[in-house]
Amino acid sequence: MTPCNVPRVTTESHDGWSGRYGSAAPEGLPRNDVLDLLYRHRSVRRFAPGEIDDATLTAIIAAAQSASTSSNLQAWSVIEVRDPDRRDALARLAGDQDFIRRGGVFLVFVADWARARELAHRAGEPSDAVEYMESTIVGFIDAALAAQNAVIAAESLGLGAVYVGAVRNHPEQIADLLELPAGAFPAFGVVLGRPDPDDRAGVKPRLPQRVVRHRETYRLPDDAEIAAYEEAVTAYYRTQGEPRGWLRAAIARVRGAASLHGRHTMRRSLERRGLSSR
Repeated sequence: MTPCNVPRVTTESHDGWSGRYGSAAPEGLPRNDVLDLLYRHRSVRRFAPGEIDDATLTAIIAAAQSASTSSNLQAWSVIEVRDPDRRDALARLAGDQDFIRRGGVFLVFVADWARARELAHRAGEPSDAVEYMESTIVGFIDAALAAQNAVIAAESLGLGAVYVGAVRNHPEQIADLLELPAGAFPAFGVVLGRPDPDDRAGVKPRLPQRVVRHRETYRLPDDAEIAAYEEAVTAYYRTQGEPRGWLRAAIARVRGAASLHGRHTMRRSLERRGLSSR
């Protein structure tokens, strides 16, 4: 008998897999409700009216806190923003993206060493290790792991979510707006809400596993693999009425500092906010 706390595993047909890879799932691939939920993930940018009640958000944050964290340091925090004026200000600083205003709640995930630094100071101990790059990386990784748990939990409850990396466009101003202390840095945002039932966005194709999954040693993709993926992404965007693909966007992102939308000054912002990252 399967224990009640273990998801049922079958090898039935995968609807989510075909949306993600554009092909039938390999024969014998395990399947359960958790995998199906993950395969169906999509970014939601159109939301129906309505807030997220406190009990629901409490459960979502509990899921976030259940994520792995480096040495149990829990070097992250999350700022829950519901006030319309503050959300409007955050939206303007984060690319003026209207879905930040229209979602049920806006969560700003924070790489947070302010808490540990303060505890060290209360104990009369130094906190010099906060100033190193390793600590900065740990804070961002902890925040990302927590947020991914939160998004999965939200989707399991029928909600939609979208990450907002543009929080880093003006991180110092956002830090001031949220009254973050030194050592706490806004990593990214997540909008949660009820998906608009008329939203046409679907499951977006991902690179073939053979491009991102390396066996023993790394290999760069060949032109045929990228061309096949470009065709799949172009076909997807065609269903959204958008004439674009993936390759040009990927190349544009690495072309130069202008493609970073102001984030090329990130090291300076981190230092000003108490994370020297040396």
